[in-house]
Amino acid sequence: MNKIHVKGLDITVITNRGVDEISLTDMVRNLENNNVIIANWMRQKNTLEFLSIWERLNNPNFKLIEFDELVKDAGLNRFTMSPKKWAESTGSIGIISKSGKNGGTYAHKDIAFHFGLWLSPEFNLMLIKEFQRLKDEETRRLNSEWDYRRFLSKVNYVVHTDAIQKYIIPQLTDEDKRKWIYAEEADLLNIALFGFTAKQWRDVNPDLVLKGYNVRDIADVHQLLVLSNLEGYNAILNQQNIDKHQKLSLLKTAADQQLLSLRSSKYTEEHIKSPYLSNKKT
Repeated sequence: MNKIHVKGLDITVITNRGVDEISLTDMVRNLENNNVIIANWMRQKNTLEFLSIWERLNNPNFKLIEFDELVKDAGLNRFTMSPKKWAESTGSIGIISKSGKNGGTYAHKDIAFHFGLWLSPEFNLMLIKEFQRLKDEETRRLNSEWDYRRFLSKVNYVVHTDAIQKYIIPQLTDEDKRKWIYAEEADLLNIALFGFTAKQWRDVNPDLVLKGYNVRDIADVHQLLVLSNLEGYNAILNQQNIDKHQKLSLLKTAADQQLLSLRSSKYTEEHIKSPYLSNKKT
């Protein structure tokens, strides 16, 4: 979750299913009758047409027949619309409602910009500018950390792969299985540390995949240190011929314990990065 600042407002930006969504609720927080502004925007026929076009481009499960029935009454005084009604009627994904802390109505950035333009052209331009600044900062941060992330993720990689080649592959008779074993072993570490496989991460982060990133590129430095340790630990487990299910349990326990220790230590990300990225004396 991030915040962008537009005309005195702190506007929340979240990542959901790998895409950026902006809080429409935050955008109208300082306006009079803000509880009905979003509904008034959504009941406009032009708004519904825009939303339907966006959904057709991005949502294969969008219910076109239900939308056609819905839009017939748009523009009439009795017609009402809300994010919940829109989602339930059409199966839309572009606008969501969240409850609890940081709750409210969120929309894909394309839709949020459309809403911003409806509110005020000036506000919309400032919203786009601040959102782009946020994305530029994220890109710079990822690029500046690229070297040390790669370094940490590869510290024990050779030890890890050598153990696979020496202790696992010779036991396999299926040639196809030999081709996939490295990926399977890597995913054991991913599941133990992150809780998901590389493919599962790619499926929910298509934007980052298109930029060339993988799950290890966006992991924090504590996670990468633990990953390096897990590669060495996994090599030992492979040498001991531990079966896959027991290996996963042992790796997950080690990952949880090490992350807990690192998170509670005084060593922040900057402390750990400095030996690799900086020439400053520490």
